[in-house]
Amino acid sequence: MAKAKAEALELIKKLPDDVSTGTIMEELFFKQQVEKGLQDVTAGRVLTHDELRERIARWRKSAGR
Repeated sequence: MAKAKAEALELIKKLPDDVSTGTIMEELFFKQQVEKGLQDVTAGRVLTHDELRERIARWRKSAGR
């Protein structure tokens, strides 16, 4: 947990002094999502381009598009 706190503080220090709390939260969330994505790749939880196109086509069809 100490590593996560240190990384968050480093990220915040790099932001401008007049940054809003909302922007800080957005940056932390973005960092979290990128890290989660990288973990998914490492674990093999990925889709091929064709698999993704097929999934999007099904979503569009179910939405009536």
